[in-house]
Amino acid sequence: MTEERGPQGPEASMAAALDEAAGTLLAVWEAARERTMSRLSSAQLRAVMVVEQYDGINLRRLATLTDMLLSSASRLCDRLVAAGMLEREPGRYDRREISLHLTPAATRLLAELRADRRYRLDQILTGMSPEGRAALLRGMREFDEVARRSEAVAAEGWPAPQPSGERLADLAETGEPVSEEPPAARTA
Repeated sequence: MTEERGPQGPEASMAAALDEAAGTLLAVWEAARERTMSRLSSAQLRAVMVVEQYDGINLRRLATLTDMLLSSASRLCDRLVAAGMLEREPGRYDRREISLHLTPAATRLLAELRADRRYRLDQILTGMSPEGRAALLRGMREFDEVARRSEAVAAEGWPAPQPSGERLADLAETGEPVSEEPPAARTA
């Protein structure tokens, strides 16, 4: 007997509609990411973003968060060090442990990626009404908070929810953009 997965009823149609609409958002993300692909593979970009989120992370934790074998993560880091994207240094508490840090080149690459992605998003958002932008932001924020609280997401190693702050609350009401930086580990 085959077990069905997913919601039934109205939730199923909402999930299908969201899945379809999210395709456009993912296409925007991919278009911006394509520019970095000549410099980094998808796995390398993900690793760089995790190191940005958790500066000083050790190799074992990086392997866990990127769902890699320790040996694969080590080889990936070797390539990132050789490409000038990561630096390794002995750990502060255990000199046998290696901590990972971004180089200025990696920081610039991530800034370029985000600037390109935001430019592309802005092109779409300017065509939306202020009410539509505010509703989108409110919905995305709630979606993010619920997803981060779920056990499934916690098991994947995603970071804990970040407080939204007053500036983001203002955006939800006005629909006006702000330059608040989203958590990096989940923006690949």
